[in-house]
Amino acid sequence: MYKDEMIQLHQFLVYVLKYLAENDQIKNDCSEYISLNISPHHIHKTKAEHKHAIFVLCKIIAQLIADKDSNSIPTNVCNSLADLVTRSEKELKA
Repeated sequence: MYKDEMIQLHQFLVYVLKYLAENDQIKNDCSEYISLNISPHHIHKTKAEHKHAIFVLCKIIAQLIADKDSNSIPTNVCNSLADLVTRSEKELKA
């Protein structure tokens, strides 16, 4: 995937997150994403940084959906997304 496509996906996931999250709860749910200090508008960030942000957003969105409806997302999907976040974080540090 090209960097500009990653940025577009990143922006889409931010919109999905804002749609799903409650007004006051969004900062608590998104603390991991907010701590990355990267948004889709940061086009100077690397492709790997956007990829990591996408994985973090996917994990948060899956957790929000699972919290709202426990039958909608299997726990192994949430666990797999958490593993992807961990692996991409290690790649960034390397």
